[in-house]
Amino acid sequence: MTAPDIDEILALETAVWQALSDGDVAADAALLANDFLGVYPTGFADAGEHAGQLDHGPTVAEFRIESPILKVLADDHVVLAYDAAYRRPDGPEERMYVSSIWSRRDGRWVNVFSQDTPPGDAVP
Repeated sequence: MTAPDIDEILALETAVWQALSDGDVAADAALLANDFLGVYPTGFADAGEHAGQLDHGPTVAEFRIESPILKVLADDHVVLAYDAAYRRPDGPEERMYVSSIWSRRDGRWVNVFSQDTPPGDAVP
């Protein structure tokens, strides 16, 4: 098998954001590995907790993925890093640096790890 190109993984990452925007628990859960781990400013989350945040509806009103970088770790493992600009329902725009590891399992790509890092002060 060959490693994916950035467009393939960006489409998957966009689908995660779209599920958050649509409030679609099933679509979100389908993209996550059973052993998914999320590392967020609020703590750790497993796949159930990530999808479960949508139990009360969408958590994102709009989003943009900017400056994506794809690093191939192996044919079946990649990391996508990018700057996310998003707005929660009834909230101002926020930004977060995101790193997501995608693994090909049983012929399909699933998100196994994601870390959100808030922007800090610029380094002089």
